Amino acid sequence: MGIDVTVKIGGEAGQGIQTVGELLAQACHQSGLYLMAVNDFESRIRGGHSFMQLRISDRPIRAPDHRVHLLIALNEWTLQTHRSEVTQGGRVIFDSEAGGSDELILPVPVTKLARKAGGRIMANTVAAGACLSMLGAPVKTLEQVLRQRFGDKKAEVLENNLNAAKSGVEAVAGVPFDWAFQWPDRAPAGKLLSGARVLALGALAAQCRFAAFYPMSPATDVMVNLSEFEAQLPLVVEQAEGEIAAVNMVIGASFAGVRAMTATSGGGFALMSEGLGLAGITETPIVLINSQRPGPATGLPTRTAQADLRFMLHAAQDDFPRFILAPGSLEAAFETMVRAFELADKYQVPVIVTTDQYFNDSLAIVDKALELPEGIDRHIVGDADMDDPAAYKRFAFTDSGVSPRALPCSGKALVMASGNEHQEDGHISERISDRIGQMDKRQCKLEGMQKEVRVPETVYPDGRVLLVGWGSTSGMIRESVEMLRAWGVDAGAVCFTDIWPFPEAEVTEILDHCRRFYMVEQNATAQLGWLIRERTGRKFAQAVLKYDGRPFFPREIADKVKAYEEVS
Repeated sequence: MGIDVTVKIGGEAGQGIQTVGELLAQACHQSGLYLMAVNDFESRIRGGHSFMQLRISDRPIRAPDHRVHLLIALNEWTLQTHRSEVTQGGRVIFDSEAGGSDELILPVPVTKLARKAGGRIMANTVAAGACLSMLGAPVKTLEQVLRQRFGDKKAEVLENNLNAAKSGVEAVAGVPFDWAFQWPDRAPAGKLLSGARVLALGALAAQCRFAAFYPMSPATDVMVNLSEFEAQLPLVVEQAEGEIAAVNMVIGASFAGVRAMTATSGGGFALMSEGLGLAGITETPIVLINSQRPGPATGLPTRTAQADLRFMLHAAQDDFPRFILAPGSLEAAFETMVRAFELADKYQVPVIVTTDQYFNDSLAIVDKALELPEGIDRHIVGDADMDDPAAYKRFAFTDSGVSPRALPCSGKALVMASGNEHQEDGHISERISDRIGQMDKRQCKLEGMQKEVRVPETVYPDGRVLLVGWGSTSGMIRESVEMLRAWGVDAGAVCFTDIWPFPEAEVTEILDHCRRFYMVEQNATAQLGWLIRERTGRKFAQAVLKYDGRPFFPREIADKVKAYEEVS
């Protein structure tokens, strides 16, 4: 059997939970293993309960597992909260100075050992050493990771951490563990990346040159990752005084001619909705990432959800065209960001790329090369492209609805734009003919936009039962389908990335071939399910919904669908 082990590290915010997880993740990566790491933390700097859960495998994985094989409990709360999740043969390393051990709990004085090594701050290194030792990892693997992490620090810092890791290893030496495995010694399978990192890299690959934001979890890390490249690229990342300012800065930058983006979450997106409308009426291309979290209002600031779909479809008053894209994997996120900027420029519309906390904050191995686009077409015209630049009309009527886009102050063509309805040349107008003409022109873009939309990805599309979802649930759905098929259920999957414009004909054809389909969504009302009903007339049989702020486990989905099938 292959390797498939889950480690959960829990404690209070401020105890270095993420550091332990990152050390384990880097050790797995360097050994040629695959992993999926999920962060769960409260919206506070100190205290509360946080954990990081890593699934380790010798094959690509795209979903967390519900079983915990090794629990690292750095406080009593973690022990009591998560001990029931530990599977048969699993163990708990508990930060305790009490002696003795039983079949489940192994007391290890993590904090005491850290103090001996040089300070309590190194408790996370002690825990990482104990954890890797239990899993059977060679000592050299952790040493290599520590040298990479602390090699640029003072020699004393590195030495103390090496000693702390060694004390963790020694504390569990000789302890039997059913789920230990033989660690491979091969080159890394790919890059260890977070969703936020990949989104930022995709924007850079698309030649994004300006980004403005106001900090809001879980979108902030996208901008933090972007800002790391300011010194290397012609890029400006601006922390604005608020979300309204941020989206208006992005619109201004795009109007001036550079590719521009912002990133926020639901509450910030609500504030940006008027700016979204301004981009719509001025036909200014922008890219907006909405990293969803539970609401309404502040809701659960550091948790995950897929509850903004209907809002994104209708944000800002009246009708105007937009794209909504929801990548389901890290590789897809990179390509989706490149496409988002291309589609925004080509059709002069806002493009919303929607993710969520789970997607942004998770770590995984990307084993597919993230390839740069072959070329960038800005779809911008200059004086040389016009017969008479003096007669230029920014909002000229065209068959496609897309007018020639020139940049202000770049030639003889006068570029005018306004948040009011306008004539073809951009002057404000309240004439009926101008209103109807411009409204029809903008809506006319949808015909071309519809042709850009990609069909949802399918797995076992001929299955009598299909599980349908969008965005970050793709990995969980695919794994749950494999479980169902192993249980004798003829199941398949339909996973959406391109949501709007909606691929009506293609989705109708897919659903016509199944007996029934189930929605899998992280919201309370099956928002995509009802959009499918609205656009195709097909109604889902049941919905598997989760809206507690935590991501799905594949087993949860499979169990629910199997139960529905047994009573159908």
